[in-house]
Amino acid sequence: MLELPNDYQTFLDWTWDDLRPYYEALQQAPLTEATVDTWLQGWSALDERIHEIYARLYVTTTQDTTDEEAEARFKRFLSEVYPHVQVAEQALKQKLLASGLRPEGFELPLKRMETEARIFREENVPLFTEERNLTNEYNKITGAQTVEWEGEERTLPQMRPLLQEHDRDLRERAWRAMMDRQLADREALNDLWQRLLDVREQQARNAGFATYRDFRWQQLARFDYTPDDCRTFHQAIEDVVVPAALRIYERRRQLLGVETLRPWDLDVDPALRPPLRPFQSETELIEVSARIFHRVDETLGGYFDIMCEEGCLDLANRKGKGPGGYCIDFPVTRRPFIFMNAVGLQSDVRTMMHEAGHAFHTFEAFALPYIHQRDVGMEFAEVASMAMELLSAPYWHQNEGGFYDDEDYARARIEHLEGIMLFWPYMAVVDAFQHWVYENMDLARDPAACDAKWRELWDRFMPGVDWRGLEDAKATGWHRKLHIFTIPFYYVEYGLAELGSVQVWANALHDQAAAVRAYRAALALGGTRSLPELYATAGARFAFDHETMRSAITLLESQLDALYKVVV
Repeated sequence: MLELPNDYQTFLDWTWDDLRPYYEALQQAPLTEATVDTWLQGWSALDERIHEIYARLYVTTTQDTTDEEAEARFKRFLSEVYPHVQVAEQALKQKLLASGLRPEGFELPLKRMETEARIFREENVPLFTEERNLTNEYNKITGAQTVEWEGEERTLPQMRPLLQEHDRDLRERAWRAMMDRQLADREALNDLWQRLLDVREQQARNAGFATYRDFRWQQLARFDYTPDDCRTFHQAIEDVVVPAALRIYERRRQLLGVETLRPWDLDVDPALRPPLRPFQSETELIEVSARIFHRVDETLGGYFDIMCEEGCLDLANRKGKGPGGYCIDFPVTRRPFIFMNAVGLQSDVRTMMHEAGHAFHTFEAFALPYIHQRDVGMEFAEVASMAMELLSAPYWHQNEGGFYDDEDYARARIEHLEGIMLFWPYMAVVDAFQHWVYENMDLARDPAACDAKWRELWDRFMPGVDWRGLEDAKATGWHRKLHIFTIPFYYVEYGLAELGSVQVWANALHDQAAAVRAYRAALALGGTRSLPELYATAGARFAFDHETMRSAITLLESQLDALYKVVV
């Protein structure tokens, strides 16, 4: 095998001509029982460099969406290098599959490869590139959204703290200013949406699928559940969670003393106490988070220390920065990287815990020898992140090294646990919307039809808040969910994983140390086990049913009742 460089700076701008000899060497190398481990090591090493190039170029485009050079480098890789890589990767998959070899610990990666080989079409390669460019366009549109507020230009995340102010008129003005700015891009996003649907439908047709959903299901390697299971999950949420969400909204309405809850009433403290401001700077967020992770587990805390020391964190919001938060891995340097938009809110603490869970998953799975074994379904990858939110929560108190005193700790926990319960109905809206879109693509090309469907699903799953007079803002909520534009069908994973993480937390309430050990054991399996097996290792069930959801809601509401006694 040809030797590959280890310094990512050496290969970051490699062209296809630089990469081709490595693929040719693998294609020509003998593949037998005696050579398969060496061959897989060579393929894994090459894939690690491809993934590192992609990840580092992508990160730079999100760190500064106005950086035209970074965007050009990323697009150049996507258009001039990655299409050749996809074709070459397909040839290597076919070579391994044709060999009939079944390396130990490679059963699920082989199953994924068989699926990928079956649905691969070379004519889709440029369409995947086009789709990535279009999703980058979404990031540019939303990343450029700012508001003029009291003579100061603010990003939308920087406006969010205003929604926690006691002055209801001020909250409403801030909310409307944010919404008006987002609605100003309505036509641009509708146009982008139609182009995305055209590309996705063509991908499915090229691969011989009747619908994009059928194609995407295979592309996401969803071997352990079906669209019907998702419908079962939606129904469990409607029957069990929506009534619980209404109880949360009604308690908030009564505490605020308002006739109806409006969208700008959802972030303010319902007893009108000062907003939670757990940290004042990125440095403070990092230092306190480090203490928390060491309390959860010394090894996990050590992982976070490495990230701090090696510059693997970009946490503070700024103008021009891409939206949202993510954790991405650099497989050659064996490091994860966390990106987020912190502005000093409790939700930022939760995001920090969440993305660190992904980072810990990356560290644990790096022990597996081949990159293909580290490819984990998001249905469990999100357990890694969401369970870390809950496993870390006992240490958010200042007495444990965290952010909060007694009352603020209770308030933060209430916000967190209520957020879990309120998320499931929203998740159902997003997932049900996507099922409708890709079952009805001709109709979904009409943005007005999408608005109407979103409004219908919102009314089904999200009652309790008064949207009268805000019909445009309500109907265009799908514009503000980046997953719909950038990662189609990637959302039900959050709901399933949240149900798994609550089960992990239930175990932790009885034995925190044992729950953390089980959690880490599951992370270390990477993608070498099925979803039910990964959940079971972590101490949970992979489930969609009413009974499992009812157990979770009962636990959450009992914990909330105890916490409210501290603060009300």
